[in-house]
Amino acid sequence: MEATSQASQASKVPLKLLLFIDKRPSSSDHVRQIRQYLKSLEEHFHINLDVVDVGEHPYLAEHYRLVASPALIKIAPLPQRTLTGSDIVPQLQHWWPRWHQNAQAQVAPAADGASGDELVFYDPNDSIAHSAELMKLSDDIFRLNQVKEELEAQLRFKNRIIAMMAHDLRNPLTAASIAVETLEMGYGHQQEGTTKLSPELTNQLLKHVKTQIRAIDRMITDILQTARGASAELQIQPQDMDLKALCFDVLGAMKNRIREKQQRVQIDIPQDLPHVYADGSQIRRVILNLLDNAIKYTPLKGTVEVMALHRTNQKVQVTIHDSGPGIPEENRDNIFEERFRLQRDESQDGYGLGLALCQRILRAHYGQIWVDSVVNEGSYFHFTLPVYRA
Repeated sequence: MEATSQASQASKVPLKLLLFIDKRPSSSDHVRQIRQYLKSLEEHFHINLDVVDVGEHPYLAEHYRLVASPALIKIAPLPQRTLTGSDIVPQLQHWWPRWHQNAQAQVAPAADGASGDELVFYDPNDSIAHSAELMKLSDDIFRLNQVKEELEAQLRFKNRIIAMMAHDLRNPLTAASIAVETLEMGYGHQQEGTTKLSPELTNQLLKHVKTQIRAIDRMITDILQTARGASAELQIQPQDMDLKALCFDVLGAMKNRIREKQQRVQIDIPQDLPHVYADGSQIRRVILNLLDNAIKYTPLKGTVEVMALHRTNQKVQVTIHDSGPGIPEENRDNIFEERFRLQRDESQDGYGLGLALCQRILRAHYGQIWVDSVVNEGSYFHFTLPVYRA
């Protein structure tokens, strides 16, 4: 009687199958052959066959790690089995005795003396639509996690910008404040009838204040532009521009910083350097950023070089060389990326926020920027601009 009961219960075990097909004409033949064979097994199983179009349910195909179709997957009773290829019916005939044996083995006596038997099997109400929705939700969660990580990276980036801005602005603000206080003290003495500051010194202090204010304005502009990211609109108005004169103008604006660090500047710019087709204000920002970095990372009494050459009939190349710590080889391809600077060693400041902006400006001019560097020997930053054609 017990054997008969178990056989009867086994006959109620559902056979849950998923058949994955594609759009090929032969797919309908595969479905027909498999249905026909499964019909002969209905006396032993309640067969639940769902046909799935791979194109319509890619989430399910990915979930079951399918690499080919047609594919028949036995979900229940356990263990799961996947059959693939055009000979699925012969494979079913081979596996059927074992599947039947597994179904009988899943019938277990009820615990605590309860009457009847207990079956453990896959829930037949778990539909294709439900499974597909679970897969989609899983994929959505993955994408949301990616968005979350991106937003967190942006927040860390902006927090670092604020910290760097507070640090970098302190020096020019202090210098400008000292100059203004000195002028104020001199003006007070003049009010009392004694001359404290000569006209030359007064003029020098005023120029120094203006230089520091320009430096502050440049840093704030660069920080805001870089913080906005690559999607920010960059206004370029190219025209005939004397690149040599611009280089000397920027060097003049940086002379106080160079003097403070007792550095030497070597200039190698040919007299016949052709004019370029560029936006002067934007290229000035590029040269300021690169020269500022070169001065910053060149040690006390070190040497900074500014070079230019007529590379081809179409391009002019400018090179700014520092004798600083250099850039490790593995980082040279990434040094112009916006978030790369946040991942460098905390004990080093790195090459500032301006490099990402420099790259954007030069690309907008159809130019290039790159770096050659040797660790502990310095870096050569090169950029190109198109020659002006009248």
